[in-house]
Amino acid sequence: MKRWQLRQSGRANLELADVAIPSPGPGEVLVRVSAVSLNYREKLFLDGAGYSGAPSPYVPTSDMAGEVVATGAGTHRFKEGARVIANFQTDWVDGPVPRANGGVRSLGGSVPGVLAEYVAMPESWLVASPETLDDLQASTLPCAALTAWTSLVELGGLRPGQTVVTQGTGGVSLFAVQIASAMGARVIVLSGDEDKLSRAKGLGAAHGIHRRHTPDWEKAVLELTRGEGADHILELVGGDNLARSVKALASGGRISLIGVLEGFEVRFPVLPLFQTHGVIQGILVGHRRGLENLVRAVDRLALKPVVDTVYPLADFPKALEHLDRGPFGKLVIRVRS
Repeated sequence: MKRWQLRQSGRANLELADVAIPSPGPGEVLVRVSAVSLNYREKLFLDGAGYSGAPSPYVPTSDMAGEVVATGAGTHRFKEGARVIANFQTDWVDGPVPRANGGVRSLGGSVPGVLAEYVAMPESWLVASPETLDDLQASTLPCAALTAWTSLVELGGLRPGQTVVTQGTGGVSLFAVQIASAMGARVIVLSGDEDKLSRAKGLGAAHGIHRRHTPDWEKAVLELTRGEGADHILELVGGDNLARSVKALASGGRISLIGVLEGFEVRFPVLPLFQTHGVIQGILVGHRRGLENLVRAVDRLALKPVVDTVYPLADFPKALEHLDRGPFGKLVIRVRS
């Protein structure tokens, strides 16, 4: 089979290797991979920032959809022919984030990734695919969609009539637009691209703020909410941008700290947070139960992921270049025709 892998850091060292098809061990299943979607995290790992702790050879990517084609001894959750997607954080089934024994593991990080024609893994790392999505669409759910779902629903308790602010037009933001608007919330999107703002409104966003034309975007949020502020803010930039999010927050509101585009350090004034009794919560994607809940919601709400471009397996490097430019929605690798 074909598999993308890396033996030393730097995307220039990526190779599409010929390796043996793995065999499922006890409790494992063999999945024929159909599609893999990309996340900003791929850039962090492949360009060196997150590579040092990964197994070698390093196999990139975490988000996969495919079909079970063989099962090992003792399996019971899936049979041959089942359509499945991978759970991003492999061992996190439910409850708080595991901290003991090295903490939570993730595909394409502390355990090998999924950018291969076949992968063998414990069946507990998988969830049944949505019935209403094809594999290209389903592959986009495990990281970006689950991050938005965890922020807004699992932890945020999103209610109809609330206001949600999301930053940018990548996968997490667009899933937030779709989920929140489908559940009766009003969504405000920030972007530096007028065309992308228009397209986000087509997905259900009520308002768009051009962050280059309106650098003090928190003031615009307050104006749009008649001074009340936003109930939920998905903070996808980090750095000094968090200060603006804090100022735009409603009384009792929540900031979901997700992105690190401006680095892993943040700084913000604490007085506005004291005044609103606001909450800042770190988001580490989500657990398997949350992904199962998301799948049910996708089917029930008829949500369709926004896929920007589909690349063949051999063009993974070109897809990474597109990721550098910033897609509208998700980039997907078609592994099997």
